[in-house]
Amino acid sequence: MKNFFLSRLLQASIVAVVVGAVCFALMRALPGDAAMRIAAGRYGPDARIADAAEKVRLELGLDRPIAAQFLEWIGSLLRLDLGHSLVTGRAVAHELQVQLGASVWLAATALLISLLIGPLVGLISGLKPGGAADRSGLAGAVVFRAIPPFVLGLILMLIFSRQLGWLPPAGFGSPREILLPALTLALGLAAMSSRVTRNAVAAVARAPYFAFARYKGLPEAVVVRRHGLRNAAIPVVSYLGLQAIYLVEGVVVVESLFAYPGIGHALVHAIVERDVPMVQGTALVMGLMFVAINATIDLLTFWLDPRTRRTA
Repeated sequence: MKNFFLSRLLQASIVAVVVGAVCFALMRALPGDAAMRIAAGRYGPDARIADAAEKVRLELGLDRPIAAQFLEWIGSLLRLDLGHSLVTGRAVAHELQVQLGASVWLAATALLISLLIGPLVGLISGLKPGGAADRSGLAGAVVFRAIPPFVLGLILMLIFSRQLGWLPPAGFGSPREILLPALTLALGLAAMSSRVTRNAVAAVARAPYFAFARYKGLPEAVVVRRHGLRNAAIPVVSYLGLQAIYLVEGVVVVESLFAYPGIGHALVHAIVERDVPMVQGTALVMGLMFVAINATIDLLTFWLDPRTRRTA
């Protein structure tokens, strides 16, 4: 276990340096004058924007060598200081603390909804492969996985907000306003988890120990609960780590679509405004979230499958 946590700490350190370097290089590679963008974000476009941009360039040291600016950011990162936003002047850590909380609520709600839909559909499909439920589950998974999140979000917005008037189309502050963006993410997640669950359940149902439990005369519900769910859950839990990629990517799109004030929405605005510390801090948090999620998935796998403990 000690080696496990040390390896994850090393992985997080590598992710921090690589993500920071890539973000720094990409922001510098964007066309246009960064100082002009930052000045426009601070003061708004006007006739004296050139003078404001020159003041911003001198104030923030944007005229210094790029290597010096990057090394300064690395030094601040070693002190656990993400710096300050170039546009608002507020601490990046404080900005991310507020925005990350909103994104975590959205991601957790989407994941919960997907787990209520996907594994249940997969369980029903896997117990009777090739049946009507299996074919219907496959069709639904193909449709919802193929539709991009922003298209699916617009469709749900049109149905539940425009036509039915049940849910608000955008905003933040109440449970009703989180349902549409969470459902947009959840349907894509459930589409894949249902098929992974279906294949896992079908494989367990063909296993000799599963058949032996039936031959003993145990009720079907007991057979599934005692001998099927835990064994089928191993690949499903492992796949949750891959779903985190879809979830984080979808958060950026969905938050912008529904005007949801989370970390993805902040990242888009920071890129437009050339707010390099904000972009680096946001991307860094997202990268570390991947490391944390993968570590959690590994721990759950160790708990579900004792064989991995002996080989770890």
